[in-house]
Amino acid sequence: MVMPIGTSPILLVLLLCWVAPSGQDLAPVQLRLGGPRGPAGEGRLEVLYQGRWGTVCDDGFDFHAATVACRQLGYTAAITWTHSATYGQGEGPIWLDNVRCGGNEGSLAECVHNGWGISDCHHGEDAGVVCSGQRLPGSSPQATTSGLSLEEVRLKPILARAKLSMPVTEGAVEVKHNGRWRQVCDANWTRNNSRVVCGMLGFPRERQINTSFYRKLWNRKLKDSNSSLKTLSQKNSFWVHRVQCKGSEPHLARCPIQVAPPAPRQHACPHGMHTIVSCLPSPAFQKGTGKGKSKTAPHAQVLPVRLRAGTHPGEGRVEVLRHGQWGTVCDKQWDLTAASVVCRQLGYGTAKQALVGAQMGQGLGPIHMSNVQCTGHERTLGECRFQDAERSGCQHKADAAVRCHMPHMDFKSQVRLAGGRNPEEGVVEVLVPVQGRLQWGAVCGAQWGLNEAMVVCRQLGLGFASHALQETWYWAGSPDATQVVMSGVRCAGTELALQQCQRHGPVHCPSGGGRFSAGVTCTAHAPDLVMNAQLVQETAYLEDRPLGLLYCAHEERCLSRSADQMQWPYGFRRLLRFSSQIHNLGRADFRPRMGRHAWTWHQCHRHFHSIEVFTHYDLLTLNGSKVAEGHKASFCLEDTNCPEGLQRRFACANFGEQGVSVGCWDTYRHDIDCQWIDITDVPPGSYTFQVVVNPKHEVAESDFSNNVMRCQCKYDGQRVWMHSCHTSDAYGADVVSDLERRERLASNLV
Repeated sequence: MVMPIGTSPILLVLLLCWVAPSGQDLAPVQLRLGGPRGPAGEGRLEVLYQGRWGTVCDDGFDFHAATVACRQLGYTAAITWTHSATYGQGEGPIWLDNVRCGGNEGSLAECVHNGWGISDCHHGEDAGVVCSGQRLPGSSPQATTSGLSLEEVRLKPILARAKLSMPVTEGAVEVKHNGRWRQVCDANWTRNNSRVVCGMLGFPRERQINTSFYRKLWNRKLKDSNSSLKTLSQKNSFWVHRVQCKGSEPHLARCPIQVAPPAPRQHACPHGMHTIVSCLPSPAFQKGTGKGKSKTAPHAQVLPVRLRAGTHPGEGRVEVLRHGQWGTVCDKQWDLTAASVVCRQLGYGTAKQALVGAQMGQGLGPIHMSNVQCTGHERTLGECRFQDAERSGCQHKADAAVRCHMPHMDFKSQVRLAGGRNPEEGVVEVLVPVQGRLQWGAVCGAQWGLNEAMVVCRQLGLGFASHALQETWYWAGSPDATQVVMSGVRCAGTELALQQCQRHGPVHCPSGGGRFSAGVTCTAHAPDLVMNAQLVQETAYLEDRPLGLLYCAHEERCLSRSADQMQWPYGFRRLLRFSSQIHNLGRADFRPRMGRHAWTWHQCHRHFHSIEVFTHYDLLTLNGSKVAEGHKASFCLEDTNCPEGLQRRFACANFGEQGVSVGCWDTYRHDIDCQWIDITDVPPGSYTFQVVVNPKHEVAESDFSNNVMRCQCKYDGQRVWMHSCHTSDAYGADVVSDLERRERLASNLV
């Protein structure tokens, strides 16, 4: 062999070791496909090595590697491959990284790779494959079966009361495989199995059930010659006849499952019947209820959790209340098991996805937890093992998030949009009872706002509202929905359906609907503005400013009314100054509602206002009465700074575009005009200092609950002390938990 010039013998040996797998590597390894969704032949690629199942990193993974994997799994060819945990994140070690195949290898172990277990990947980079449906001659159908090709699960209600329930919480378990629904035998069925099924269906836990009643019903129907149950039994229609879950699995596909009779012509469910499962929903999802507390509520108070910035209910950035303050969770070792504990604690089912890398936006404030390790049986996230994030060096770009399984609620069929240019906009039309029958109709546009529009977009699964319209003359509604059937709608903005909001009893719409019907425009992502409370606390001070320097501020009404009575330019005003730093923690840019053509020019300060009132500044007595106020127009809404890796995109110079990019922040320094409250007339005392961002909700956000910042303020007539500054949702005492809020809404379910 000729050695290339300049190549050292040591480097050549290393290259040879990397290129040629060792004899141990060439030992047969077993593959399987994982993940909660997809038909047979596709899923997350998993490898059994040294008795442990692990995953394959997508670094370097390509079509050749997918071809080898599919052929080893018993399929004729590969269709494509997937990256970034398309089929959900796996668990355990990442066995293979930088896999390089020629395409003709007989096993994935024969391909070049870093070495077993040598990887710098995380489970958010798990590779998957999509194989052709055709199997190789002689390959066993069990080659890929570890329960992993189960696509969905459902409860088929049997009793009349169960059929009327929404959502369905009790019935016979059926699983979907290759597009067909199959029955499950109840032989050796356990509560752990029921717990997993309920979690997949969006319920936090299972409920004890009296199976003897169902068995009597089963036996009675089997004696009936016309019974469909007897026909099913004769056809040996049970497909799954043994399930062995531990109860911690996020999906039935993770449980060992037998899908064929142990011997030919043997009945799949001897002396058994259909598996019956009953699930216990969160009070928020129990129709017509809402009384009483969830059993998890007392535990939830130990370490409450909430989700932020998610497009749909049951998803978002994970935040926990610890040491009296809300903070995020680092994604180190974040997996489906820990994510499922969060979902169950919030009253949902298990987790569909455990998201890493701040996929639901970056938080602000402390990072409370890192290296979270759960068994799956914990009732709250606080019961899991974890480390303080301060020791792990985590940053908000590694904030963890989840997507939870939700109960199936047929709210979507009760509302629709008509006449829009695309499915995300249009006139709002609702299905409500009118004189004893269900009828489609319009919603009165009077008093229609963003909170109501948010509920409609969420109900339709379209994310957030970007616009709430009180006039829709440019959209033609449906001919069968011209009558106004709903008026005076008032929503908190957190409801799951418009029918849960307050509204007029008899419809009262003086405008008469038509062109004045309510409309919405929806968007998948929205911004979320949050004030940096710590900076306000650190920069507050008093200034006695001469009137001669306040003419422009007076013109923009940034001073108290008593300034009108002063002998200008003699005298001064006492100003409480501070800096504002407003972060966009959402998943879309914050942009002014009006385009540049509609901005207002202010001659005195010689700049444009893109939003006339961007923030309200108030000084309140301890009982909430206002003693002084101020406001700040958005004369320069820009990316003052962005985190490392993000580019500033908005700048005010040269009449540029205004806005705040995702992850960036806009800073208004303490030394610019109107960045104050005029407290000239305020007597000494203790007060509450309050800042409200986007106070008129002119621009839609994913969360308005964090737009208020408050501080405790002490003024002795000469000095001011600002302390305990926090956003309105930063402390547990200031905010109602998501679960409690949903419980309040439950009584309004239609």
